[in-house]
Amino acid sequence: MIALLNGANGNTIPWMIKELIVIALLFNGELSLVSFPFEGDMHECFAYGDELREELSTHRWVEEDIMKSGWYLNEGIGTWQGFICK
Repeated sequence: MIALLNGANGNTIPWMIKELIVIALLFNGELSLVSFPFEGDMHECFAYGDELREELSTHRWVEEDIMKSGWYLNEGIGTWQGFICK
């Protein structure tokens, strides 16, 4: 989805994003929202969010019925649930 804003002269300009919020579900059941400053358009924000996912978490498959498949935070404190471009 591409968000557009009508400029004063009628031209459309890309929606500018100011913040990326990472959503993590901690193993103690808490939801964690971590904010990262960001300057760019929606496409750039989605690309940066994907980079952060790769950097901060590791995808794991079911291992000996201990865990389910998903993106687990490298710090070992929970799972990556997604991000919001705001």
